[in-house]
Parts: sequence; structure tokens; C-alpha cells
Amino acid sequence: MNVKRVIVGMSGGVDSSVAALLLKKQGYDVIGIFMKSYNFDNKCPWREDSIDAMLVSQSLKIPFYIIDITKNYKNLIIDYLYKEYKKGYTPNPDIICNSKIKFKFFLEKSIFLKSDFIATGHYVRKKEINENGKISYQIISGIDSNKDQSYFLCQLNKVQIKKSIFPLGVLNKKEVREIANKYNLINANKKDSQGICFIGKIKFFNFLKKKLAEKKGIIIEINKNSHIFKYKQNKLLKIEYKKEYGKIIGSHIGAHYFTKGQRKGLKIGGYKSPLFVIEKDIKKNILYVGMGKNHPGLYTKVICIKKYNIHWINKKK
Repeated sequence: MNVKRVIVGMSGGVDSSVAALLLKKQGYDVIGIFMKSYNFDNKCPWREDSIDAMLVSQSLKIPFYIIDITKNYKNLIIDYLYKEYKKGYTPNPDIICNSKIKFKFFLEKSIFLKSDFIATGHYVRKKEINENGKISYQIISGIDSNKDQSYFLCQLNKVQIKKSIFPLGVLNKKEVREIANKYNLINANKKDSQGICFIGKIKFFNFLKKKLAEKKGIIIEINKNSHIFKYKQNKLLKIEYKKEYGKIIGSHIGAHYFTKGQRKGLKIGGYKSPLFVIEKDIKKNILYVGMGKNHPGLYTKVICIKKYNIHWINKKK
């Protein structure tokens, strides 16, 4: 009997632990791997998480390894974050980490460990498709819409998807917890991780301030009836407004700290509805805000996609 071997990325959380459990129940030869990533302030609980992952692996009777990827993580994720925020963008480090580090790393280790597949605890599914007579694969949403993580894997290439297994894609979070409790996993009731581990307990805003200097600028509130933003190829060329369109209502400490659609952090009160960032001018260091979640400045009918490696779901469009 040819038993398939699979490497499971184990974070110490309940999701990856149940993924390893299910794969072992399905007859796979399972190997657990914990990746130690960049530790920004020595307060990230990677030691506790790695111990949880190790204890689960022991209870499942599977081999377990801890691998240090801090150097690659700093070069590809930390430096990338600072660079993009400085330019005024709001990057998602999880997307880059999954495609450039985690799944790339897992594939390399799968060759070394003679593994047939890699697996994670993501709530996504893999779909087989026919492309001109050749079998290929796509990432599609998990059935639990509240936990779907397909967005975070949107940059995986076809080889990475082909070699991956996602046991939790057909389950919801409640079912995963029930399975963990049924088999007495030590982390069955462990809280889900929030935010980005590498910055530890420091707030993300303070993390950015470590490398991006404060720069005082003005905040302008835009009237709902104005359409004053001028773009070309997704670049903000200029913002035209008259006195009846906008007014200065406060100041900020750096437009690069904020993102479009952001509500918290403006520190301006006295309005009937919350204020939202509707645009920012990085060059002039100006934040433009609007009152209420229905402000027209928060919506658009057009989106410009460039630079990144896009994986289209439907090749006909």
C-alpha cells in the first residue's frame, strides 16, 4: 500500500492541529512543521505556540520540526511593509507571506522530506479544472463564509495549489472546535490569533512609527456632493475643492499611517456620524475625510489592478 506523505504547517492553533488530525485519520503519513518567523520585540508568543504544536504532534504521534525563517521573513515581509506604507499603500503581509515564504518553503521541504503534499489549516477549498485538456487547480472559498481565507491565498501559483490539501475547507469553525474537543486536543478552546504575530504585543501603529517618521499635516472634510478627485492610471494627480466642498477640521501625524476607508485613529469628535478616510495625498501629506459610511467618496465603480501577479478565476473574463 502506497501511503501518501503530507507536511502540515502547524501554528499551535486549533485549526492547523485539526487539519493534521484529520489527515492522519484519512491515512496520510503526517509530518508537522512549525515556522518561527520574525520576532519584532521578543514578546511574540512563538515559544508558547510552538510548544502547543509540539504537544499536539505528540498526541497525534507524528514527527514534528521547528524551522527558523526569521531572515527571509524580515527581508520579504517586514521591509516590504515599511516600503509600501511609506509610498501610501496598505499592503497585506499575509498574502505575500503565504506565496513567497510559507508555501514556497513547504514545497522545498516536501522535496527534502519526500512528501507528496503540503497542508495548512486555512478555510479554503481546492477545485480541479480542465484547461485545454490539462488538469489544473484553483483556490475557491471555504463553505464557512465567516472564516473563508481564500483572499489570503490569492497569490499562490498552480504548482503550490496542486500540491496543497486544505482539510478545513468543507468545515465551519464550530465543527472544527467540536472535533478538537472530541479528540482532547490541548488547544481545543484556544483563542484565534489576532493581527500579525511578528510585531508582538506592540500596536501596529507604533510598529510603523519605528521606521516611518511622524509628519504633521491637515485633515480636510469633504462635502458629500463633491466629486473632486482627479486620477490618471490610478495615481492621484490633484484634488480640487471650493470652500463649500471642503474645510480643514484638524491635523494628523502622517498620511502614510492611514488607509482609505479607515475610521479609527482620526481623533476628531463632535460629528453625528463617524468620519472615514476617503483619500490621502502622500506628497502633500493631506488626509481627506467624509462623514458617514454612505459618503460617496468611499465608493467607486472602477478599480485599477497593476503590478501584481493576478490569478484569474475565470479566464474568459
